[in-house]
Amino acid sequence: MSKVAIYAGTFDPITRGHQDLIARSLTFCDRLVVAVASNSSKAPLFSAEERVALVREVVGADPRVEVRLLKGQLLVDFAREVGATLLIRGLRAVSDFEYEFQMALMNRHLAPIETVFMVPSLDTTYISSSIVREVARYGGKVDDLLHPAVAAALRKKMAARPQPD
Repeated sequence: MSKVAIYAGTFDPITRGHQDLIARSLTFCDRLVVAVASNSSKAPLFSAEERVALVREVVGADPRVEVRLLKGQLLVDFAREVGATLLIRGLRAVSDFEYEFQMALMNRHLAPIETVFMVPSLDTTYISSSIVREVARYGGKVDDLLHPAVAAALRKKMAARPQPD
């Protein structure tokens, strides 16, 4: 029986930090489902379909990784659908822990599922999608924080947006 894990996030856009967690997650699961979430409390830069396509581009043809859209359902229900018993969550800072801890307890209350908290590698600790978007919005260099396909998509997206004051 294979161990299936889920790494869920908005991935707006997927960064080198996300990539790092995906690669390291594969050391303790047989199959990883990257669930691209639609979060009603966020206004994403990229559409859900664009984010799924970018994540697929980044993970490549690794047969152990499946990229799916998570929309309109609880993560634990999605986990049941895909046969996952493990959730992967990244913690960049102590400030992330309280919210993630509460979510892990609620998920365990709702279903028999475990959460593994992973810390980023030292060279990706400071990277977040929101900071990458903000820096890119003002023309800052973020290419080294992103897969080349994601960097190109971000440049194109920013070129089409009105410039900030």
